[in-house]
This record gives sequence, structure tokens and C-alpha cells, in this order.
Amino acid sequence: QVIEDFYNRTWLYRYDEPISPATLTTLWSLSVAIFSVGGMIGSFSVGLFVNRFGRRNSMLMSNVLAFVSSVLMGFSKMALSFEMLILGRFIIGLYSGLTTGFVPMYVGEVSPTALRGALGTFHQLGIVLGILIAQVFGLDLIMGNDSLWPLLLGFIFVPALLQCIILPFAPESPRFLLINRNEENKAKSVLKKLRGTTDVSSDLQEMKEESRQMMREKKVTIMELFRSPMYRQPILIAIVLQLSQQLSGINAVFYYSTSIFEKAGVEQPVYATIGSGVVNTAFTVVSLFVVERAGRRTLHLIGLAGMAGCAVLMTIALTLLDQMPWMSYLSIVAIFGFVAFFEIGPGPIPWFIVAELFSQGPRPAAFAVAGLSNWTSNFIVGMGFQYIAQLCGSYAFIIFTVLLVLFFIFTYFKVPETKGRTFDEIASGFRQGGASQSDKTPDEFHSLGADSQV
Repeated sequence: QVIEDFYNRTWLYRYDEPISPATLTTLWSLSVAIFSVGGMIGSFSVGLFVNRFGRRNSMLMSNVLAFVSSVLMGFSKMALSFEMLILGRFIIGLYSGLTTGFVPMYVGEVSPTALRGALGTFHQLGIVLGILIAQVFGLDLIMGNDSLWPLLLGFIFVPALLQCIILPFAPESPRFLLINRNEENKAKSVLKKLRGTTDVSSDLQEMKEESRQMMREKKVTIMELFRSPMYRQPILIAIVLQLSQQLSGINAVFYYSTSIFEKAGVEQPVYATIGSGVVNTAFTVVSLFVVERAGRRTLHLIGLAGMAGCAVLMTIALTLLDQMPWMSYLSIVAIFGFVAFFEIGPGPIPWFIVAELFSQGPRPAAFAVAGLSNWTSNFIVGMGFQYIAQLCGSYAFIIFTVLLVLFFIFTYFKVPETKGRTFDEIASGFRQGGASQSDKTPDEFHSLGADSQV
């Protein structure tokens, strides 16, 4: 509402007439959608940066986009320019698309095998914490009001500045140094700091073996990921897992949540929505602690199954809400349950499992394809859900239930367990034409579960 008022005042100042409802809707829709468009372009451009400049330097350079976006959005009200706001949204979308590739790749490459999943979950924890902080700061009494909203949008300057100060002290990825740059001494020095020990021979040996394997392969392009039987199955898994995150209905639940809380008689539904953000964050922390014990595949299956169950409950509750007012409380429980199960599996796992499914050579191209899939499906849901909701009403969640069941079936039969595997062991499993579906030894990796070639 605050942004729409800004659009209306700007239009009135320029043209001496109020903005038409159709134009206002178009500008608002463009402002929302342009972020995802930027994300699509940014995520698809990951490979252009990481091999040329390195993982850490790419993250550092991308902060320029955050600074530019902050200035554009922060001064848009002063300049009476909604174009600056829309352009700023596009640029921060570019930044977000790039970082959703850079960060999981970097974390996956610097992490020890035993902690790769837990450390990879920190990426999702950062996202949900950012959402929660934005929800809190977006309250009317803090920054979500007519006078302070430019400061809220320009606030992204602060974390970008902090990253520019802190990131130079972080090491470059040792895998990038050894495999891409052939700088063994630097890689060894970085590994000693990261592992806290002088004996890093096993890590170096594993990287050298991966490097030898990469040298035997030709340069992996995005098209090669789909042409080669060696990469076809892992890239399909990466894409479907990204789709399972965005097409799960999580954005639809947040879309519905405020109105559901209102019907339940919550006096300040915005605070209940923030409560769902707290649940979001809390269960990401839960996933952080259990991902290395339960495994990626198991948590993803639990998350998908739980979300499907909560979606059914939500459909029943919303359908019977008018006849039975107490159903609103069931819908609130279903919302919190849906969000909790999302953060157990489909929230964090698709981001970091891409790094695990691919060796050093194809990894940047795989991240580009996976990121594009994620942002494109995000865009489709963002643009299309309002029409689905108008057409289907409360039954819209049946569509998501069907999709969740399909994703569950795919995960059960096709997704391997990567817990405790080195990158080379995982890649070898696909090279040998199979993938395990349970927590077995590396020798059994190719003989269980998804043993058919996609």
C-alpha cells in the first residue's frame, strides 16, 4: 500500500491526474516480477564469474550491484521516480541470482565432507533470517511507513558493506586453487587453515584425483550437461529438486497466511505472519543439526511428505471455514506445519546438493542451470498463483499436494544419498550408471535404488 501510494503521488506530480487502476496494477506487478527476472539472469551468469575470478572474488565483486541497487531504491522517493525503484529491484534481483550460485558453491568447496550438509544449510539460514529481519523492519512502527520505506529498501547497503569488510579475510576455495589454477602450494596452505591441521594429504589426494578425472573429460558446457549420459541424471535431479522448492506452494502459503490469520480472529495478523517467519528460521536451525545424521535424501522426503499432509489439512480447513469457524485454527496449525516441514528438507537441501552432485568441471554450469530453474519457477508461481487462487479458491492447494507427491516419488526413486561421500565418490556413482537410495557404503553406491539411467 505504501509503495502504491508513492506511485500514485509520483504520477499525479508528473501528469496532474491520478494514476489509473490498470496502470497502477501494471507498475506494481512489474515491480514484483522484475526481481525474479533479475534473479533468472543472475543465476544463469554464475559460470561466467566463478571460473574466471574465483569463488570468493566473485562474491566480493557482486556487492557492487547491491550498492547500486541500494542507492537507486533508497533515493527513488526523493527523486520522485518509480523507474529508479523498479530498476533497483531488477539489479538486486541480479545480485540475488548470482549469490544463490556463488555462496552454496563456495561453502560446499571449503567444507570438510563430514560437515558439508550442515554448513551448506547456513545458506538457507541466511535467507530465512533475512526474510524475518525484513518482516520485522517492515512493520509500520519501524520502517514500513510512508516516511521511512526508502531507508528500508536502501538498508541492503549495510550487509553488502559488512561483506566487503569481512570477505577479504576469507580464503579462496582450495578446490578452485588446485583444480582450476593448479596452485597446489596455495591450496595446501588454505586447507591447513580450514582444517586446523598440518596433515591435509587426504584432502589434497581427493582433489588431485578429481582433477585427473576432469582432465580426461572435455570442457563441460551447459548443453553438454544434457547431452552426456554421465551428467544427464544428476542435472535432472538438480532441476527437479529446485522445482520441488519453488513449486511446493511455500510462497502461496505466505500469500494466504495474513488473510487466514484475520479470519482466525488474530487482531494483528502481521505479527502472526512474522511468527511463521520465526518458525521458518527455527526449523532451518533444526535441519542444520540433523542433516549430517539423517541425510539429505531422508530429510527431503520427510519435508515433502509433511508438506503434502499439511496442504491437505489446509484445503479442508479453508473449504469448511465458513461452516465451521474453528477450522481457522486448524488452518493456522497447517500453515506453521507446512513452513516447518519446508525448512526441514525442500528449503535448504536443493541449494547445496547441486555442489555435491557434480565434480569441479561441470559444477558452475550445473549451478547456472539449477539456479535458472529455481528463479524461473519462482517467477511463474509469483505471477500465476493469484490467478489460480481466483479460479480454484481454497482448492488451489490440491495442485501443490499433487506436485509434492510427484516430487516425493521422484526423490524416492532417483535421488541418491550424498551424506558422507566425497565429490569424486558421488560423481563415480553417476559415471557407473546408478545412484543409491539409502545410506550405504561407497562401493554399494551404484547398485541401489535409482539404478536406471535417465
